[in-house]
Formats: sequence, structure tokens, C-alpha cells
Amino acid sequence: MAVSPFDDPLLSGLLGDEEIAPQFSPEAGFEELNYFEEALARAEAEEGLIPEAAANAISLACAAFEPDAALVRQAATRDGVIVPEYVRQLRERIGLPHAAHLHFGATSQDLIDTSLVRRLLPVVAIFDTRLAALVSSLDDLARRFGGNSLMGRTRTQDALPITAADRIAAWRGPLVRDRERLAQLKPRLLVLQFGGAAGTRDKLGAKGEAVARRLAYALGLPPAPAWHSQRDNLAEFAAWLALVSGSLGKIGADVALMAQNAIGEVALAGAGGSSAMAHKANPVAAEVLVALARHNATLSAAMMHALVHEQERSGAAWTLEWLTLPQMVITTAAGLRTALALLASVTRLGARG
Repeated sequence: MAVSPFDDPLLSGLLGDEEIAPQFSPEAGFEELNYFEEALARAEAEEGLIPEAAANAISLACAAFEPDAALVRQAATRDGVIVPEYVRQLRERIGLPHAAHLHFGATSQDLIDTSLVRRLLPVVAIFDTRLAALVSSLDDLARRFGGNSLMGRTRTQDALPITAADRIAAWRGPLVRDRERLAQLKPRLLVLQFGGAAGTRDKLGAKGEAVARRLAYALGLPPAPAWHSQRDNLAEFAAWLALVSGSLGKIGADVALMAQNAIGEVALAGAGGSSAMAHKANPVAAEVLVALARHNATLSAAMMHALVHEQERSGAAWTLEWLTLPQMVITTAAGLRTALALLASVTRLGARG
């Protein structure tokens, strides 16, 4: 088993997500850093802060720049962040006399945070699409099996008869609200990070706001005050990720219980096999949803700890985010993917009256 099962060559099919994972690759990260530096140079040239010739040279260098990743990795062990070595290499690529104008007024956190937000843009869109597809799948199950009878259970004990539609409604409601929460969160989450060394854009003087607006427009993000030490929006997103995983885990827990031999209230196509017992039809997808829900619930606590940024920037809290948030995103992505497959595999739900 690898350190991370999400990109393990054997387990990633079960627990990873091939559509989302590339957004967290080194290549995607460097590409976003290039976009940021080019857009910043253009914005500053338009505001008369750096020469137009420097912006052109920076743009040309950024267009196909691929830093030496081994050197970046080595320097990150010293600097605690990849940007200083990235900037050093890019300046070397630009050359004199324009290299000094690169990265003017910016800081490492501006690049890293904006890179994250830019990569979350397609992720959030995919999440919304998958949630909509899940709601549609549940509606389809309700049309096919909603009138079938189930035993309602409270505290795992038989209570009163219900219909399959009743249980499906309990699965559907949180997912609908999760979509609504995401729509409310997006304007707070998907914004530019640009504050400079201490979050005040001090090097840009009176032009700071104008540069930020131009930079935001070029990167397709709304402008915002610097949020270097204000991490509530990322923590809110993490909480949302845990909520979605929990909503899916509820479905998984119910399906796993319904699939028990003695209960038999659901039939699943393509259930998992056993190496020792040929008769087994294990509800693997349902179990995975439960595991992913518990994993994200645990990780969400770390993102709450990462709210505690000392003064204007915290290296410790920031690093904790790197350890936590990508895993939470992939966990949620895997859950949504798995839930869609699980619902598509249902061939019977409940018993006909």
C-alpha cells in the first residue's frame, strides 16, 4: 500500500479520481504560477509600474516555462515553499535587464493561493455537475422503485413500514442542499489572492487596487482584499466537502445494511467478490462511501486548526492546509464518482406490495 491510496497504482481506481487528480499535479501548479506572473506583469505595465518591454519579456518567458522540478524540490526543503526557487529560475530565463521586474509587489502566498483557487474552479464545476447527476439518479430510482415497501428502522430495529420513496427522499434532501450551499460558497471561495509581503500591497502604492483589479480580470477571478491570514473561506469549503462526503456516507451505510442476506432489501449489479467465499456479493461501493465520509470528517478538523494563522502569515497553518485540503477534495470527488456508480447498479430496491 502506498503512502496515499488516492494515487496508488493499485488502489486509485477504488479511492482516487482521474478527472480531479490532475488539478493537483506539479504541472498544473507550475502552469498556474506562469499565468499569475504573466498577468501580474501585464497589469503593472498597464498601470505604469514596470516598463512595457519588461512585461513583454516576462510574458514571452512564461509562455513555455518549465522549471527544473528537482531544484525546486531541493529548495523547498529550505524555503518551505516552492515559489522562491521558481522565481529565481524564471528570472534567469528572462535575463537582463528585465528580470528584476518579475514578481514585483507579489509574495509567495499570492501565487500559491491564487493557483489553488484557479484549480478549484473546474473542480467546483465538476462537483456541482456530479451532485446534479446524483439527484437525477435518485429521482430515477424513485420513479422505478418508489412504491415498493421497506421496513423503516430506528436505532437499527424494525419500526414501521415505509416506502422506498421515503428512504430515497432522505438521501436526496441533503444533496440538494449541498448544491445550494456550494452556490452560496463560490463567491467567497473563488477569489484572487494578492497582497504582497504583508498583505498591504505596499510596493504598489496608490496603484495597488488598480493592479489587483487588472490581475483579477486577467485570471478570471473576482478581486478581493488580501486574505493571507483569513482562512475562513477555505475552512468553509473543507466543511462543505465533509458535508457532501457525509451525505454520501449515509447512502452507503443504508445500502450496505439493506444488502445484508437476512434483509435483502436491495439488489446490486456487479457487487464485489471474495477470495475465500464464492457466494459473497459484497456491497463494496457502499462501504467505500462510508469510509470516505469518515475520512473527510476526520480531515475537516485539521482544516479548522489551519484557521489559526499567527499575525500576517503562518507557515505552519499554511503547510497544514497543503497536507489536508487536496486529500479532502479527492475524497469528495471519489465519493461522488462512487455514489453515481452505486446508484446505477441498483436493480431492485424494496419489495413490491
